[in-house]
Amino acid sequence: LALALSRPRGEDNIISEEEAAQYDRQIRLWGLDAQKRLRGSRVLLVGLRGLGAEVAKNLILAGVKGLTLLDHEQVTEESRRAQFLIPVDADGQNQAQASLERAQLLNPMVEVKVDTDAVESKLDDFFFRFDAVCLTRCSKDLMVRVDQLCASRNIKVFCGDVYGYHGYMFSDLGQEHHYVEEKPKVVKGSNEANDGPEAKKRKVDPNETTMVKKTISFCSLKEALEVDWTNEKAKSSLKRTPADYFLLQVLLKFRTDKGRDPQPDSFAEDSQLLLQIRDDVLETMGLSSELLPNTFVSYCFSEMAPVCAVVGGVLGQEIVKALSQRDAPHRNFFFFDGLKGSGVVDYFGSK
Repeated sequence: LALALSRPRGEDNIISEEEAAQYDRQIRLWGLDAQKRLRGSRVLLVGLRGLGAEVAKNLILAGVKGLTLLDHEQVTEESRRAQFLIPVDADGQNQAQASLERAQLLNPMVEVKVDTDAVESKLDDFFFRFDAVCLTRCSKDLMVRVDQLCASRNIKVFCGDVYGYHGYMFSDLGQEHHYVEEKPKVVKGSNEANDGPEAKKRKVDPNETTMVKKTISFCSLKEALEVDWTNEKAKSSLKRTPADYFLLQVLLKFRTDKGRDPQPDSFAEDSQLLLQIRDDVLETMGLSSELLPNTFVSYCFSEMAPVCAVVGGVLGQEIVKALSQRDAPHRNFFFFDGLKGSGVVDYFGSK
């Protein structure tokens, strides 16, 4: 089955014997065509803290063509707590540069590059070099800008962050994302032995599968974050809406206002500010502050390694699925609550 990438790169899609041996397990799992598409893809990963390290590891092991690690910040004791790619003696070094050696060792067949510029300084053309862009630790305005830019070139966009016990990922795969899904083969019932209605029913043969082509549509990040909660349909879904969606809105506003995330060493001050932002954000939406109880401030500071592992696993998996055009993608948010030990996929935005 040959569903080509939007921008195939010819020789990049040829898998060598060495690569076939390296990726043997994956090829058996999702097929040679999917691995070829993955092998022809270049990804930009912004932000090399705990979540970024998990995503980098998963993409490098999966076997993308190239991965660019972009981060302008320096390593601190706080920033490397959940970051296994950075050596313990790297404080003061650039986070992306300090992650390079261990990242490259994971898979020498992947071209891993480092960019130490601030992502905000990058011109539009920079993002057009990639097949997928993954943004972590970025402001809402920047994520919206990059998402809109990439949509014009059919570049897949992913966003994600971890805040204490909570984490999320968002994906925008464009107006038309094509993929294939493996389904059990349906066979017609035989009526030779029995003339009854049961014999004519279509039956599923668990031993045979067939590949089904599908298309799915996504909305922009801007639309997903600007749901009109005064709309009756939106109001009726409030009870089913995960509180983490509103928590994300609060934390993105905190990041915009303060230029950073809540920090443990300023817990008292930041907690009060978070509560104030919670009240303001939900009031602006026309919603009650009770949707996000006061206790949330106790569980959204710093990055927790186990939460990074879960969210980074899902985020890496979704990027692989999108680039390989194999299996149904999550549409369009995934929220993880470490206190409950569970995650949920939910869709926000225009249908």
